[in-house]
Amino acid sequence: MSDEGQVRFEQEGHVGVITIDRPAKLNTMTLAMDHQMAEICHQINLDPNVRTVILTGVGGRAFCAGSDITGIEDYGNNWEYRNRVERGEDYAIAVWTLRKPVVAAIDGYAIGGGLELVCASDIRLATPESSFAAGEIRWGWHGGSGATQWLTRAISPGHAARMLMTGDRINGDEAYRIGLVQELMSREVLATRAMELAQTIASRGPIAVQSTKNLIRVAMSASLEVGMAYENDMFAYCMLTNDAAEGRAAFAEHREPTFRGE
Repeated sequence: MSDEGQVRFEQEGHVGVITIDRPAKLNTMTLAMDHQMAEICHQINLDPNVRTVILTGVGGRAFCAGSDITGIEDYGNNWEYRNRVERGEDYAIAVWTLRKPVVAAIDGYAIGGGLELVCASDIRLATPESSFAAGEIRWGWHGGSGATQWLTRAISPGHAARMLMTGDRINGDEAYRIGLVQELMSREVLATRAMELAQTIASRGPIAVQSTKNLIRVAMSASLEVGMAYENDMFAYCMLTNDAAEGRAAFAEHREPTFRGE
């Protein structure tokens, strides 16, 4: 594969795997790769057979070291760059738009836009050797694809301020300690554990899972009263689905349910 890189998609059962494949350049993202990510995420949202997503990078040195700054002029002038999301040219926000749960399997650098990809994911697994940084501040800017917003919600204002205002790296152990990462493990078992977790989530009722993801986001941005009301409405909706009927029947019959997303 050339240094141009690509974003690949594969599917195993109900689990989709998005792989950033540009190891010679620390899996930094180009404009062409932005378009690939946006299209893949769009298709995943339209495909009911994909229920959970794993997001990872290849090479062992980096999960994703952000955008390839040498190609930043490809996005146009400032005003055009501001509208990159509408043109399908923002890889982190593309992942954020996924309605299906995203498990990030992180091994190596997750820096700049790579950290934003981590934050755009729902569950994060990492190796101790991984390192995380919002390095943009070192060069005179800050992240523009969720860094200040997602990181603050993922950890805390104090921990986020330390990372965002210094640009300093933290390792996997520190990321786990502050709650950025949910599980820490060796690289030998990372892919297996990510698939195991993704398959477990994929085996649950798809409607309930996607509703849960949405409600978690509501909890991060709305008042408790609004969240509770929304949760109650979605609970009432879920209970009238065919999947819920199948779940009740399976419980009564002492078997595992077979959910169809209906």
